[in-house]
Amino acid sequence: MAMLQPVCLALPHIDLAGYFSGPRDGAPAISLHGWLDNAGSFARLAPRLEGLRVLHLDLAGHGLSGHRAAGAGYPLWAYAEDTLQVAEHLGWQRFSLIGHSLGAIISVQLAAACPERVERLALIDGLLPPTEAPEHGPARLGQALRERLALANKRKPLYAHRERAIEARMRGRLAVSRGASELLAERGLVSVEGGYTWRSDSRLMLASPVRLTLDQALAHAGALTCPALLMLAERGILRDHRAVLAGLPLQQVTLAGGHHLHIDDDVGAQLVADCINRFFAFS
Repeated sequence: MAMLQPVCLALPHIDLAGYFSGPRDGAPAISLHGWLDNAGSFARLAPRLEGLRVLHLDLAGHGLSGHRAAGAGYPLWAYAEDTLQVAEHLGWQRFSLIGHSLGAIISVQLAAACPERVERLALIDGLLPPTEAPEHGPARLGQALRERLALANKRKPLYAHRERAIEARMRGRLAVSRGASELLAERGLVSVEGGYTWRSDSRLMLASPVRLTLDQALAHAGALTCPALLMLAERGILRDHRAVLAGLPLQQVTLAGGHHLHIDDDVGAQLVADCINRFFAFS
C-alpha cells in the first residue's frame, strides 16, 4: 500500500520521518503508532480518514526515524516532547492526535499536560502506561541498570530472508496478521550483511527504570479536557480493565478485532475509520 507524501523533519534534537495523508487544507492531526511498530501501522487507515491532514509519524527509535543519542533513553515524556516539537516545526498551534497503544498513551499525556495545544483525541486500544506500586521501584531500577550494562554485548536478531523477519513479527509479543507485518516491514526492515534485521533501536527493549503508579497514570487520563474517543478492541489489551476505565472523561466504543485491528485487515481498518470520521465530524 503506497505511502503518500513522505517527509523527514529535522528537529533541534533528532530527525523524525513520516508521511502525510489527506487534503492540505484538512484539520491538522498527528498519528502515533505502537511500541516496535512504525508509521506503516496506519497504512490501511490513512486513505479512509476524511477531512484530516494527518502526519503519520515514525516515533524516535522506530521505522525511518533517528535513534536517540548515546546515553539517552525512551521515556514517555520524551515522545511527548518530540510530538510537540513536530507541531512547532509544522506551525500547528492546535492539532488533534490519533494514537494506537504506546501512541495512545503518549497522546493522553501530551493532551493532559498541554490542553491548549490538542484539539481532539482518538485512541485505538491504548490509554494508560504499564503501572507499578512504589515499593517495586528499587528492583525495577536495578533491572534497568543491569540491562543497560549488558546491552553492549547483545546483537540484533538476523534473518537470512525477509520472509523470516516478517514471520517473526507476526509471532511477536503483540501478534499481527501477515498483511500487517508486511506493511510494518516496509519501513521497519533493513538489509544488512547476512540478511535482514529490524531498524528499531535495541534500547527500546530495555526495562523502564521508572514506572508511574496507577494513581499517577489515572491523573493524566482524568485531566483530559478535549473531546476524546477510546476505541477498545474486543480481543485487545484493555479488555480486562473496564472497571478502571469507567468514569474517565472520554467516549468509549468496543470494536471487533484484536489489538492491531486498524492494520490487521481492511475490515478492522474500516471500523476504526468510521468511528474516527464520525468523531471528527462533530468538531
